[in-house]
Amino acid sequence: MRILDAKMAIWPHLTGRRGGSDVYSGAMAVIFDPLRGRVRPEASHPDAAIIDVLTKTYSDADWAVLTGAGMSTDSGVPDYRGPDSPPRNPMTIQTFLSHPDQRARYWARSWMGWPRMRSTQPNQAHLALAELSLAGIITQNVDGLHQAAAEAVAADRATEAGAPAPSPVIDLHGSLDRVICLSNGHLFDRDWVQRRLSELNPDFAEAVGIDPIDVETAPDGDVELEDTAGFAVLDCPECGGLLKPDVVYFGDSVPAARVQAANRIADEAAGLVVLGSSLAVLSGLRFVRAAAKEGKPVVIVTDGPTRGDEFADFRSISRVADFVTAWAAR
Repeated sequence: MRILDAKMAIWPHLTGRRGGSDVYSGAMAVIFDPLRGRVRPEASHPDAAIIDVLTKTYSDADWAVLTGAGMSTDSGVPDYRGPDSPPRNPMTIQTFLSHPDQRARYWARSWMGWPRMRSTQPNQAHLALAELSLAGIITQNVDGLHQAAAEAVAADRATEAGAPAPSPVIDLHGSLDRVICLSNGHLFDRDWVQRRLSELNPDFAEAVGIDPIDVETAPDGDVELEDTAGFAVLDCPECGGLLKPDVVYFGDSVPAARVQAANRIADEAAGLVVLGSSLAVLSGLRFVRAAAKEGKPVVIVTDGPTRGDEFADFRSISRVADFVTAWAAR
C-alpha cells in the first residue's frame, strides 16, 4: 500500500448521512447545461494577429493559461460539451454520498475505465504549451497530461544549459491518479487502489463482458456501464472511511488552498488565455470574469461556444493544437 502524504482540508460535512443511515436517491442528478442556446461565435481576429499580441505586445511569462477538456481530446479523452460529444450524466458528489449502491456504481465504472485513462499520452497541444515559459497553467482537467508533457519537455532539455523550468500547473479539479479518504484525508496512489479493487472483484470484467482496454472513457475516467451490482468497494485501510478519487465532482467545491494557488497565478499575470474550455462551470469562468473586470486581455481558443465569449478581447475558433503549436513556434 502506498499512502500519499498531504496537508489538506477534510470535508466532514460531506458524509451524506442523517441519523446514522444513508440518504439514498436511486436516480442520477440532472446536470443543467449552461451553454444551452449559445451559438458558436465568429473569430475576432486571424490566429496570426492574436499570436502577435501574445508574443510581441506581451511575453509568454505575462500569460496565465486556463485549460479545459478540449485540450485533451487529441489524446483520446472525450469532452462533455464538444460538437460531437454524446449526452453524459456525470456523478455528482451528492449522488456519490447518497448510498453504497451509488458508490459501487461509480467505482465499478472507474475501475473499468482506469487502464485506458492511465495509458493516455500528452498530445501536441500539451507538448507545445509545455515549451512556453508561462506565468502558470490552471487546468480543469483531471488527467495529469500537462505534468506528463512538462516531464517530456524537461527530459528533452536535460542537456541544455540554462533551460527554463516548466510552467507551474494547478489541477483545479484534482487528479485521477490520487484517491482520498473523506473521513481523515488519507491519500492513496490510484494504481494501488486499482490493484486492490481487482483483487476484490476478480471476475467482474468477464461477468459484464467488457475489455477495459477497449472501452471509451468519459472525461473523468469512468465508462458507461449499467450493470454494476455486486461490485465490491474498497474502504480506507487506515480508518475505514469512504474513498473517492481526489477530484472535484459536480456539486462539490474546489479546496480553498487550490483556489488560492490558482488565484496567485491569475492575479500576477498580465492576461488570460483560455484553451479548450467551454467555461460552463463557475470554477473556470470566474477567472475570465476577474481578468475582464481588471481590464486584462482575455484570449479564448476553442471551436465551440463558451460561457465567457462576451468577455473575450480575442477569440479563435481554431483547433487548440493548431493554435498552441503556432504560438510555441514564434
